[in-house]
Amino acid sequence: MNLVNLQDVSLAYGPLVLLDKVSLGVEEGERIGVVGRNGGGKSTLISVLAGITAPDSGRVVHNRGLRVGFLHQRDTFPDTTVGEFVLGDRAEHEWAGDARIRDILRGLLSGWELDTPMSGLSGGERRRSGLARLLVDDHDLIILDEPTNHLDIEGIAWLAEHLRGRPESLVVVTHDRWFLDAVTVRTWEIVRGTVERYEGGYAAYVLAKAERERQAAAAEERRQNIMRKELAWLRRGAPARTSKPKFRIEAANQLIADEPPVRDTVELVRFASSRLGKTVIDLKNVSVSVPDRVLLDHLTWQLGPGDRVGLVGVNGAGKSTLLKILAREREPDSGGVRTGRTVKLAHLSQNIVELDPTLRPLQAVMEVREHITIGKRDYTASQMLERFGFRGERQWTPIGDLSGGERRRLQLLRLLMDEPNVLLLDEPTNDLDIETLTELEDLLDGWPGSLVLVSHDRYFLERITDRVMALMGDGSLAFLPGGVDEYLERRARSAGGDTLPQGASEASASDTAPERPAVSAAERRAAQKELQRVERRMDRIAKREAELHELMAAAADDYARLAELDAEAKTLATERGELEEVWLEQAEVVDE
Repeated sequence: MNLVNLQDVSLAYGPLVLLDKVSLGVEEGERIGVVGRNGGGKSTLISVLAGITAPDSGRVVHNRGLRVGFLHQRDTFPDTTVGEFVLGDRAEHEWAGDARIRDILRGLLSGWELDTPMSGLSGGERRRSGLARLLVDDHDLIILDEPTNHLDIEGIAWLAEHLRGRPESLVVVTHDRWFLDAVTVRTWEIVRGTVERYEGGYAAYVLAKAERERQAAAAEERRQNIMRKELAWLRRGAPARTSKPKFRIEAANQLIADEPPVRDTVELVRFASSRLGKTVIDLKNVSVSVPDRVLLDHLTWQLGPGDRVGLVGVNGAGKSTLLKILAREREPDSGGVRTGRTVKLAHLSQNIVELDPTLRPLQAVMEVREHITIGKRDYTASQMLERFGFRGERQWTPIGDLSGGERRRLQLLRLLMDEPNVLLLDEPTNDLDIETLTELEDLLDGWPGSLVLVSHDRYFLERITDRVMALMGDGSLAFLPGGVDEYLERRARSAGGDTLPQGASEASASDTAPERPAVSAAERRAAQKELQRVERRMDRIAKREAELHELMAAAADDYARLAELDAEAKTLATERGELEEVWLEQAEVVDE
């Protein structure tokens, strides 16, 4: 049963049509991810779903008594304490005895004072408080607009796990592709006022979208190639992606059979070595302290030619400080920093350097360089702007009229146009939509140089870098062969500091939620057997579907025969969908 229905909904702001006769619904228990370009109507769509924004035409129908929880990108906050804002008028014994509420407080507000005034919180802390307040309450439908903003990697992983365990329907707008894959089971893409619907999370959406484009031959060659490269990454990439259902991975093989590896690492390192020389940046016995803690403690580390390093760590561990030291924007308290003579460094910090507001984006880029060569291709400033989402008249819009996300894109493009050979990127994905992220990844794939990336976007981090290192909060820099997963495991083992907000009492052990019963060896063997049976049947269905397509093409003029073949094809498609559901259920048992 649908909780919300949109019927022929249209909405426009002036000449810009955001929704054009959109009809869709949200079912009970459904988890939907909404993607699309910035400014394309994602936030507008969910605001209409929630009943906050009225459409110009069409109908929005809510079930009687529907309880909707909505997290805005920019909320207003009352002048109360954190405890009053998040917990309302609940008595302490009431919320402290609720395992779900305690888990939310640990996950989002660990170590906070509940009597802290909301007015004294930073923007990120207020965002966490707003998310905690929403999750503490019960709803029928939860709608989240960019919920991962201001969360670190651990917070994002906690939120994904928490949402997977909730019974409510969920609609989420986010550019975090790892989060989409971890949480959602259906994807809506907003394209020029319409909503294209896909089954599955981000990986399944990429596959289905590439298949649609291949069959229809509707998209231009460049975008199709980027989508194929994205598929190749999903197939060959990090271990987090290899647990995708086998039938989805195998369905992609034909699409990516001729796709080369995402990066020719050996060739890029050779180019980087010839451009950079042997020395890039060396740190020796570097120490940095702030009033309440040591950020770096006698750190010795070498960034070599062609190294692509992802840097993770808790907020306040010193990631941005380390980038500033590498960029020679800050001197260490002790120790030395040596930079190679051929290094041409570019540092994108979290703070946007303001440009002349009267300049146009094309002028701002051409100030740096009119042409750039990436790999074996030459691009003009206008072509690069188009790849970064500045199309047509937007290239001539005064910078003062651009959004914060557009200005950040422009700053990033100016850095790349200067052709540096060392890139230091501090949260470059802030305010970038998924389409722009894939364009940026495609550009960086062929970029020969050394790179250090700080990002809470786990997908981008794993996609762009070849190794992950972590500032563990004790002044050391640890190499993580297992990547982000190993970092989260290490943090979980040292989670003694992750506590309830100060002033909150722990409930007794008997109040905690019961653990999920362990899967026995016999159950796992039975599930494995069932998986093999389902896979064999799906293979037979795939072969029969291929035969049916050939028979239908041969019987183009025989309408009776076509109807018969089409009926069989639909029956097989229905059976395949049911088998996929069985596969997913049994795969969860095997992976327990």
